[in-house]
Amino acid sequence: MGKFWGHFCTVLRHKRLVARGCFQVGLYRQGIFHDMSKFSPSEFFVGVRYFQGNRSPNNAEREAIGYSSAWLHHKGRNRHHYEYWIDYSTHEIPGGMAPVPMPDRYIAEMIMDRIAASKVYKGADYTDSCPLEYYYQGTQNAPIHPETREKLLKYLEMLAKEGEKETFSRMKRELVKKK
Repeated sequence: MGKFWGHFCTVLRHKRLVARGCFQVGLYRQGIFHDMSKFSPSEFFVGVRYFQGNRSPNNAEREAIGYSSAWLHHKGRNRHHYEYWIDYSTHEIPGGMAPVPMPDRYIAEMIMDRIAASKVYKGADYTDSCPLEYYYQGTQNAPIHPETREKLLKYLEMLAKEGEKETFSRMKRELVKKK
């Protein structure tokens, strides 16, 4: 029962932090509905089984069986993940897979997701540089569309240098409320 409550509370804390960030930039609907698929049986019970408290259970499942069934379910239902925005290519890589640009509002939510995950798993060791460090640990060579990568890096670097207040203000102007 400890893993159940641990995972449940971790998911709720993550959702609350994402919602707070999304609300600050004007993404109210996305803040409310962020990661609802984590409560589906195919994600939630895998999360309980592999819960450790200091990192994503998806990584533990991946290590145990060679892939993460929960992640495969999750990324296909949540537009704030760049993996959602990979499609078959007819131009760059005929017959292959290629990233497409993410809409700005989902880039903003992706940034809030990364901030929240860093806060949850880093705890008291969190700094505004943690989401950027996470990017360089695993996302640097990922199949992200160049426009999406440029925007993601811009705001993660801004966060590391200038903090949340300035970064969220710019994101609200440039990603959410742009005309």
